[in-house]
Amino acid sequence: MTINPGPEPESETEARSADLLRLEHQVCFALNSASRAFGALYRDLLQDLQLTYPQYLTMMALWQHGDLPVKRIGELLRLDSGTLSPLLKRLEAAGLVRRERSTEDERVVVVSLTASGEALRGPAQRVPRELARRSGLETAELRQLHELLNRLTDRLDAALT
Repeated sequence: MTINPGPEPESETEARSADLLRLEHQVCFALNSASRAFGALYRDLLQDLQLTYPQYLTMMALWQHGDLPVKRIGELLRLDSGTLSPLLKRLEAAGLVRRERSTEDERVVVVSLTASGEALRGPAQRVPRELARRSGLETAELRQLHELLNRLTDRLDAALT
């Protein structure tokens, strides 16, 4: 069955306008598709570590920065507390992190790695290497993509303010 897209555009401008809504021309769709492909690959790569992708990001933040308040983890990962709290509970139940109230300000909950969480750092180091290998992109291309995505994020954040 063929769907009739409607009458032919009368001008080149109308043709370009019609192209604006083509799925394959949408940057957001390309980003979403790439994100979903990355997510599937990460699920495969993180299986042995028994981590989800958001849990892996949380662990990376802790490996990089050490003990962190929950609020700071949320800022680093761009996650709200409604998403972050259950994620941290699962990591704590798995014995990878510990959550404790700050002695200086009991409103602040600080997350720290347990010995098991710290021990996971070594095996986790294979993930970025394997992801880069499987991407099929050269190191320079991955760096360029990373830089471009960071610039895009900064500009989109600025557009919201």
